[in-house]
Amino acid sequence: MLSVKTQLLDVLAHALDKLSAGAGAKAAFESPKVAAHGDLAITAAMQLAKMLKLNPREVAQNLRTGLLAAPAFQRWVDSVDIAGPGFINIKLKPEAKQQIVRTVLEQAAQFGSQPMTGRRLLVEFVSANPTGPLHVGHGRQAALGDAICNLYATQGWQVYREFYYNDAGVQIGTLASSVQLRARGFKPGDPQWPSGENAAAYNGDYIADIAADFLARKSVRSDDREFTASGDVEALDDIRLFAVAYLRHEQDLDLKAFAVHFDNYYLESSLYLSGKVDAVVKKLIEAGKTYEQDGALWLKTTDYGDDKDRVMRKGDGTYTYFVPDVAYHITKWERGFEKVVNIQGTDHHGTIARVRAGLQAAGVGIPLGFPDYVLHTMVRVVRGGEEVKISKRAGSYVTLRDLIEWTSKDAVRFFLLSRKPDTEYTFDVDLAVAKNNDNPVYYVQYAHARICSVLEAWREKDAGDVTSLTQVDLTPLQSPQALTLMLLLAKYPEMLTAAATDFAPHDVTFYLRELAASYHSYYDAERILVEDEVVKQARLALVAAVAQVLQNGLAVLGVSAPQKM
Repeated sequence: MLSVKTQLLDVLAHALDKLSAGAGAKAAFESPKVAAHGDLAITAAMQLAKMLKLNPREVAQNLRTGLLAAPAFQRWVDSVDIAGPGFINIKLKPEAKQQIVRTVLEQAAQFGSQPMTGRRLLVEFVSANPTGPLHVGHGRQAALGDAICNLYATQGWQVYREFYYNDAGVQIGTLASSVQLRARGFKPGDPQWPSGENAAAYNGDYIADIAADFLARKSVRSDDREFTASGDVEALDDIRLFAVAYLRHEQDLDLKAFAVHFDNYYLESSLYLSGKVDAVVKKLIEAGKTYEQDGALWLKTTDYGDDKDRVMRKGDGTYTYFVPDVAYHITKWERGFEKVVNIQGTDHHGTIARVRAGLQAAGVGIPLGFPDYVLHTMVRVVRGGEEVKISKRAGSYVTLRDLIEWTSKDAVRFFLLSRKPDTEYTFDVDLAVAKNNDNPVYYVQYAHARICSVLEAWREKDAGDVTSLTQVDLTPLQSPQALTLMLLLAKYPEMLTAAATDFAPHDVTFYLRELAASYHSYYDAERILVEDEVVKQARLALVAAVAQVLQNGLAVLGVSAPQKM
């Protein structure tokens, strides 16, 4: 059907050009709001009417006449009707819809993917400071970042995953002092332990684990560092280095359990050590984009749409946190990434304007709107009908590893991707482990497994081979349920493109649920393994195509497609 749609679109573009020169460049089909009205819709008549000084229905009639005269419309289209003020609704012949089955089976795992374009994308996500285990919010970020990377890969982009973290700030100092206290034998609640709402200490059990391994002089290794403990309780710098390596290792384990990998780990400290922060400050000063006031250095961010100017360097000589961010994003541009996406919590909203302002003020050729941001809200976790707020291991929050252990990697990924990133989400642990149709990931995976069982039964009885289904006669696929399934299959590539453009992996979850529901309806309406060989082969081809698209879509989300459940 994709080739059919392309043929019809070419005809539409030509017909529009005949009505108004250049109008064909905007040729497009839409989906009718009511499925019974047709398979494709055209709204161009209403858009052209004012320019042509004609009634929209008159324009629609002229357009309809031109479309019906084209061989492609005569071959693939059942009817072209005008409705309302000038809508054109198109109903396709069954054979037009049937073409998609062959296309899916021939392209298999590549169905929905575009050729490589040579364009480079960097997605920065998770970026958790190594001060504790990854929490559920990091999990949402990991799922979002990985799925967005997968979406852009289907669109032909060369995708690069990056993890950025602060390895030398105040929080790292608090981590080191907390481990040192534990190594000295103190614990939360003791008089020697910092207390109070803003006390500089981490209280989770993981701090005791780090201290014990430090005293045991153990070695730890993560994806980006390795360190052996000295066991010297007075060596605070050793404790800091060991604690960071220990927690980076722990984060690697969390990410491995979540099947997320990174191409690079970028350290904030490297921006200072390499002189990149000082260099960008010098560049901004020389460009005349700064001024000094009240003992601080300010950036004129209001020149770039910010609501007020921002302090870059405080009176004590230290830089505010957005300054290294500007330096960091200049390095992304210099490394050749024309598109950059940052996945961050909504609490980072205030940094967007000042980082973009700093990048424009630096005058290094970075385009407006660079980088893109996807902001997400935090996640509530409910178990047994009650909200879970703490983890014994972390001390103050539910960890990503807790959630995976309570449910599964697949459930956590699918659930955390099932809503728009900026909407509040409640993760229901009991629903995530339920084996019924209310559990969305189970519902989609079960549809795939159900098809696999049908195909396996066919293989065992008839020695069938799925590869042979690309050549079968698809004419028997005429029922309403079959036609609906085929229309949905044809929408998969354009859905992927839109989801990538909008940074919307939740669109993939919605699509998969709709496809699974359509398959279940089809399965209930028509037997697949019937006696009539031609009918059986056609139906097997259809369900094999559905299984392939379910598998492809789940792969974008990082979710498995089990063959048995």
